[in-house]
Amino acid sequence: MDYAVIRTGGKQYRVSTGDVIEVEKLVGEPGDTVTFEDVLLQKADDKVVIGMPFIKDLSVTGKVVDQFKHDKIRVMKYKAKVRYRRTTGHRQQLTRIKIETIEARRGEAATKASPVRTEKAPAGKLSARKTITMTTK
Repeated sequence: MDYAVIRTGGKQYRVSTGDVIEVEKLVGEPGDTVTFEDVLLQKADDKVVIGMPFIKDLSVTGKVVDQFKHDKIRVMKYKAKVRYRRTTGHRQQLTRIKIETIEARRGEAATKASPVRTEKAPAGKLSARKTITMTTK
C-alpha cells in the first residue's frame, strides 16, 4: 500500500489515494481541488523517502467534499470559594477532503522544495544528525 504523510493546519496526516480526511478549514467550495505541497514522507513500492523537511517534486491533490463544523465542546473555569464560574463553547470549522493523487509536480513550485534524505540512520543510533560547533575569539 502506497501512502504519503502531509502537513496542513499544524498537523500531520497519513494519506493514500481514495482516503477521506478531515482537516482544519481550508478555503474552497465543495468540488474545488486542493494541493498539498508539504509532503514529509512517501512510501511507494517498498521504498521510503523522507524529506528534509519536505520532499522535492512531490505533491498530494484532493477534492473538497464538504465544509462543516465539528461537535461543540464546553470549556468551564471554576475557582473554589469565590463564586467564580465561566462557561464558554467552541465549534471547530473543518474541511472534508478526498485524496485523489500522490504525484510528482512540475514547474516553479518544484524548484523551491528542499532536498531529499534517502540514507539510513546507523544501526543502534536514534538519529543521524550532524552537529556544527562554532568558536568565538
